[in-house]
Amino acid sequence: MNLDEALQTFITESRELLSDMESALLSIEQSPGDTDLINAIFRTAHTIKGSAGLFGLNHIVAFTHVMESVLDRVRNNELPLSADLAALLLHSGDHLSLLVEALDTGNAETPEHARAAEAELKTKLSGYLGNIANDDSHTLPVPEQATRSVESAAPTAEENRSSNEHWHLSLRFNPELLRNGMDPISVIRYLGTQGELVKIITLIEAIPPLAEMDPETNYLGFEISLKSEADKTTLESVFEFVQEDSRIRILPPYSKTTEYLALIAADEKENQRLGEILVRCGCLTEHELAQALALQANTGVETRPLGTLLVEEEILQPVVVEAALVKQKQHAERAPAQKTIRIDADKLDELINLIGELVIAGAGLNQVAAKFKGTEIQEIGATIHRLVEEVRDSSLALRMVPIGETFNRFQRVVRDVSHELGKDIALVISGADTELDKSVIEKIGDPLLHLVRNSIDHGIEPEALRLERGKPARGRVELNAYHDSGSVVIEVRDDGGGLNRDRILAKAIERGLVQPGQIPGDEEIFNLIFEAGFSTAEQVTNLSGRGVGMDVVRQNIQALRGSVQVASEAGMGTRFLIRLPLTLAIIDGFLVETGSASFVIPLDAVVECIELDRERLERHYINLRGEVLPFVSLRELFDITHAPPVRENIVVVRSGALKLGISVDVLQGEFQTVIKPLGNLFRHLRGIAGSTILGSGAVALILDVAALGEIATRRENEDLLVTAALR
Repeated sequence: MNLDEALQTFITESRELLSDMESALLSIEQSPGDTDLINAIFRTAHTIKGSAGLFGLNHIVAFTHVMESVLDRVRNNELPLSADLAALLLHSGDHLSLLVEALDTGNAETPEHARAAEAELKTKLSGYLGNIANDDSHTLPVPEQATRSVESAAPTAEENRSSNEHWHLSLRFNPELLRNGMDPISVIRYLGTQGELVKIITLIEAIPPLAEMDPETNYLGFEISLKSEADKTTLESVFEFVQEDSRIRILPPYSKTTEYLALIAADEKENQRLGEILVRCGCLTEHELAQALALQANTGVETRPLGTLLVEEEILQPVVVEAALVKQKQHAERAPAQKTIRIDADKLDELINLIGELVIAGAGLNQVAAKFKGTEIQEIGATIHRLVEEVRDSSLALRMVPIGETFNRFQRVVRDVSHELGKDIALVISGADTELDKSVIEKIGDPLLHLVRNSIDHGIEPEALRLERGKPARGRVELNAYHDSGSVVIEVRDDGGGLNRDRILAKAIERGLVQPGQIPGDEEIFNLIFEAGFSTAEQVTNLSGRGVGMDVVRQNIQALRGSVQVASEAGMGTRFLIRLPLTLAIIDGFLVETGSASFVIPLDAVVECIELDRERLERHYINLRGEVLPFVSLRELFDITHAPPVRENIVVVRSGALKLGISVDVLQGEFQTVIKPLGNLFRHLRGIAGSTILGSGAVALILDVAALGEIATRRENEDLLVTAALR
């Protein structure tokens, strides 16, 4: 067993458990009597405490022990789970997270800067224990039998009858256990927390002569009788970090065996394998099944059927296996079980990169095939192109994850910030199952955090003001996600007082962002909040007021090839609309040319293509079937000096609610586009979202439709102002 890997597993699982604990505590504030949530919170603390004890992490065990004692009183209805206690448990969970993160950096003790906070938390938790002494004892003493060697111990008839009602554990630990830093006595001591250690027999047959003994080798085995109400999975979890190369056998008491038989007989789920039936009834754990299947694979299915193997290896009693086989035979059909596996994210990213190179190579093949008049090579090229598309789509689907997990993180943010500000605010989540590329998910969290905090701080009014305005006392912040035109749209909405248009405009004039006498539209005024250093707050708080954050929000979203818009209505609330691409890796594009330069427009944004009629051209907009269509010329925007062709085209695109045209020379058609970043040197270049490599090896720029829309809208407004001034 690799101790470093085991410790890393403990750290990873503790993070997941603490995240689940936080979610449960936030949920239980709305449902204080939910016993399932209370039990889940208790089990989380208990699991972390037990696992920490196996690694000798006494500081984590001692702190979690106090938490567990409080939660035990809550679980036994001796203590109500009030809002104050829930808040204290949340802070205690935060402290445990700090200890786990410190452990990940190599610090196996409470960090110096956190010791005062830990002492304060322990004192507050102890206050809920009443007269229960708050000592740091967290393990049960090992019975005397565990510390002395026993050569033989023939049980009496009375002991035999009694043992039928106890769990029997047969333990043969890995000889390398001590060398790996694990102590078998500590494991047995923790086992004692799951019930009463009735009897322990220490087996000494493997001990060699004294001269041949290795002090770092474990020679002892144990036979243990345990009185416990725990299930088999719980008992097996005690040995989670010592299972490798150890032989752990857990046999249930007679009453449990009877219970298993009843559960097997009552199981009506069809199309189950033998192992699935045994796991569902609780007499076989997932780990035991995996071990048995691995052993079966090594010896051959024909020679050792699973049921026979389970009996021969003393994992299950014959009567239980026989009952499961009978149940299995009752169902004629057999259906394969669904299986999932975990894949390292780096391996998945490497796969996407390789597929991107395959897409580029496929584009080159298509270009070469197009030069030949023979149909065979063109058919082969078309087939390869289709297969590459299917592989691409399947691979990208592997990276798509629901955004709900990201949304749920803000439950804690809303709770803490609203309590700090003295506001009552509910977070409403919808569209949690909307899928987005994991690389986008990882980078959208911080921008969303800024927007949610600003909605709470600036948007939602104090309770008295809300009641005065005829609103519910409780404010509302909404997070919503949905698909639209090949993009993902995320809405952050509140029902607060809305943005103060006049104050924003006055501040913008004061800072020189708007010239005196200029009357911009509402959308343009509201978008000023994204300017660096812009703030209308009358005083600085620890949450906001320094003008730092909203400009970073826009920069981070634009770095994801996305856009953000804001709309507000006085007294009704504010809505932020974030539009993001589905993926940052590969997209379907529309290839165009202007002069000698090639450009790619995201295909999902393309509405139609029309011929440019210069007679209908009015500066930077045209009349499209009675509709005013702003447009940008790539020739003008990128200062392309080549002479324009006789015939130019306009690609009509849509970005959200905005429709605009992009004038180009040549339409090349659809093109699979592998997105390559431009690098830091070009990160401030407006209108460009990235680059791609064509089949010929040339580089084409990928157009940022949202940014081009902003450019076109600004030019259109300038043209209208000039026209109005001339009149």
